[in-house]
Amino acid sequence: MIDLKTEDIKIEKTGFGDVVVLQRKSFGYGVDSVLLSAFAAGETGAPPLRQNAMVSDLGTGNGIIPFIVAHKVPSSQVTGFDVREDAIDRANQGCEMNGLTDRVSFVRTDIMSEDMAEYRGRFDAVLSNPPYFRRSGAVRSERDDRYIARHETTADLGDFVRTAVKLLMPKGSLYMVHRPDRLSDIIYEMRSAGIEPKTLQMVVPRKGAAPNIMLIQGVKGAGSELKVLPEITVHTSDNGYTEEILRLYER
Repeated sequence: MIDLKTEDIKIEKTGFGDVVVLQRKSFGYGVDSVLLSAFAAGETGAPPLRQNAMVSDLGTGNGIIPFIVAHKVPSSQVTGFDVREDAIDRANQGCEMNGLTDRVSFVRTDIMSEDMAEYRGRFDAVLSNPPYFRRSGAVRSERDDRYIARHETTADLGDFVRTAVKLLMPKGSLYMVHRPDRLSDIIYEMRSAGIEPKTLQMVVPRKGAAPNIMLIQGVKGAGSELKVLPEITVHTSDNGYTEEILRLYER
């Protein structure tokens, strides 16, 4: 049990019903996690998770994506995987606080571990908000959440995609949020692993700006045909959230 009086941890209300997360005061979840959850739930135009879907989240951190998905798709069962013990501790405590222990679970493991073999072919969908930046230099402390969330450390983009295809049932979907400058790498890794990119959606910080976030969905063993959805705009001209983003945040 995390002692909130001594740890650099706060309880954050998400606005998705009564869902809360435990996160560090210095670094919390961002719009990326909300966009990915809404994308997988079909709220931005992508093929939605089916009812009673078995879902996994690779690199789950404090569990924010499983919590939002469980809220948006009430019949889903979600399993989050992460290598960091402190992150899994926060996710498990948040799961209890949210009353989701019957639908959401967390596993501490490296996604490249042999332990993942027991989950092979179990899931209808895999979600992932993997580190955006390529591996470089020395790996920092396992408690440096900001660095680990943003930089490939124990696993790179290809590792995440190859793990996803192992976890997926035939015709299962991978939903991923990433950066547009990695699009060619993502398509290459997905196709090499046997996942065909099917839906792409760009996200711009404000109208007229270049995309800085992308959402992509691919299907294991599908034929080739990519649908590009209308872009999502995050901020208005006065730096507030657009109506679409407020809708996805359920505000």
